[in-house]
Amino acid sequence: MAFAGGFSKLGYYFQAYGIMDFLLPFLLVFTIIYAVMQKTQILGDKKNFNVIIALVIALLFVVPHLMGYYPLGYDPVQVMNESIPSIALVAVAAIMLLILMGIFGTDFTSAMAPVIAIASLGFVVYIFGSALNFWVGPSDVFYWWTSEVTELMIILLVFGVIVWFVVKEPKKPGDKTAFGRIGDVLGKLAEKR
Repeated sequence: MAFAGGFSKLGYYFQAYGIMDFLLPFLLVFTIIYAVMQKTQILGDKKNFNVIIALVIALLFVVPHLMGYYPLGYDPVQVMNESIPSIALVAVAAIMLLILMGIFGTDFTSAMAPVIAIASLGFVVYIFGSALNFWVGPSDVFYWWTSEVTELMIILLVFGVIVWFVVKEPKKPGDKTAFGRIGDVLGKLAEKR
């Protein structure tokens, strides 16, 4: 609990000393402009020109905010400070989606990849929606979702995968059936022991 007070004071200092209104937006705009100038090489391989142009654009972006020249509601620093946390949330959701797809062991070229991607996207949307209280209240869409429903869904999913493995035809005449592949995997596991 001692750290919570220290971090809130740190946030207060960030706000009071202009780090949130000047330094962070300046660094972000400067870095993006400089990286784009370096990558595209519009002025050739002139690092000093790229630094000056990025510096001028970043200052032109931030200084009018500090002076109060932007009209109300059109301040790009304010827009950036309000929108970047949402963008970061979307980035975290995308990373969680990729992690879930990796956990399910999807090969992005397999036929099951779209199904796993949609299921993972559903989980991410539901989890982030729950965190934002989208599913709470009188219009709770998932009021019927209980632990019994979760167990039933898992059982149906497991049986569906088993049935899919059993009825799936081999692609080529030399390919093995599902039971043959499962036997090979079990045989390799037994050899390792």
